[in-house]
Amino acid sequence: MKSRRHLKSTARGKNDRPSRSTAEEAVRTLIRWAGDDPVREGLRGTPARVVRAYEEWFAGYFENPREYLQRTFEEVAGYDEMVLLRDIRFESHCEHHMAPIIGRVHIGYLPRKRIVGISKLVRLVDVYAKRMQVQEKMTAEIASCLNSVLKPAGVGVVVEGVHECMTTRGVHRPDVTMVTSRMLGVFRTNFKTRQEFLAAIMLKHGSEESSI
Repeated sequence: MKSRRHLKSTARGKNDRPSRSTAEEAVRTLIRWAGDDPVREGLRGTPARVVRAYEEWFAGYFENPREYLQRTFEEVAGYDEMVLLRDIRFESHCEHHMAPIIGRVHIGYLPRKRIVGISKLVRLVDVYAKRMQVQEKMTAEIASCLNSVLKPAGVGVVVEGVHECMTTRGVHRPDVTMVTSRMLGVFRTNFKTRQEFLAAIMLKHGSEESSI
């Protein structure tokens, strides 16, 4: 609980999060600005629903990603090869337009004696995704957190994202996917390790039709 209170203070600066009623009134203002009437029947409950949706979409501000990586396992029978979890679906929001970013994250690391449960890698992605983001920053944050807590020999993270700020407005390009990567340790310095990671990601993509 202490860590959550600390995160609230960190995320907001001075614990100055507006009240729920203030947030709902802000939604009513946007509805009026868009040209509709927030008190008509179909929109009457919309402000409350939007605020509840924001609580879910941006829950990552109130979670500490490092906590999910604290429990590790050392009984791995000497396993010292790459651990790879690919196709972790994520849903985030771009901090420039607050439009959805939907895609996949692929995480690989080379352990040093200890590993983490694979579900914790999914939760790690979720924490950072459930914040206002730019994809480049999210990619770096996931890799840096895993590297600093687990202290493996290396970490590789690749993120593929479709940005609705490009697909539904502006240039209107629905056929574009953004790819970002972050390589640390041996994933950066050892060409063979990096290629093994990238090849493992492409195995499925090369043999199956898949869409984000």
